[in-house]
Amino acid sequence: MRVTVLGCSGSFPGPGPGGACSGYLVDDGTTRLWLDAGSGTLANLQRHLALADLDAIVLSHEHPDHWADLEGFHNVLRFVLFRRGFPVYAPAGLKQHVYGDMTPWVTWHDVADGDVAKVGTLVLSFSRTDHGQETLAVRVDADGASLGYTADTGPGWSISALGPGLDAALCEATVPAVLEGRMQHLSARQAGASAREAGARRLILTHLWPTLDPEQGRVEGSEAFGSAVELAAVDKVFSL
Repeated sequence: MRVTVLGCSGSFPGPGPGGACSGYLVDDGTTRLWLDAGSGTLANLQRHLALADLDAIVLSHEHPDHWADLEGFHNVLRFVLFRRGFPVYAPAGLKQHVYGDMTPWVTWHDVADGDVAKVGTLVLSFSRTDHGQETLAVRVDADGASLGYTADTGPGWSISALGPGLDAALCEATVPAVLEGRMQHLSARQAGASAREAGARRLILTHLWPTLDPEQGRVEGSEAFGSAVELAAVDKVFSL
């Protein structure tokens, strides 16, 4: 399984070429999944995959920095691909926020805490996090590999909720340590501690505020995790 970062900025797109909010392409060689569709990720996706080859979209929650580019992809389905019934998996409330009715081009699949869904060769397991509106972390299993994606969460939820044996945890690390406990987000230090508790083999920090020093987060996350952590970056590919 390969995970390509399409965007990793927290809350708003960062500067520079390719700056984008949350989004990832998960590909096991058979099934291709767009995991969160934040601002700028549709443009970046097209450098890695023909849009006709995409199999499904999974959206973690209602905040637009995680789904806004679904609007553009809806236009692709209608006017370019002429493809109906494209599967989108999301918490039930999210479809109330889109601009107009996306049917028949999109088929919504409501998912909630504890649900398991099979998308092609990928098995998705969902867990509600500590983050305001219903927000779902997801575990992706395929051909013996496992990825845990936290989406957005505060410290009231743990990566352990996604189960044991994670090859990699893709974990938000939004806030600096001085803001711990003041927002429903994690610092790099908290991300490291949560991934260590879960027994994840690797930790990849994402959802990084563009105003923060990512290297400082990497250092703090590594100390808490107990080994070197990695930083998400646009176009970076992680093989599990």
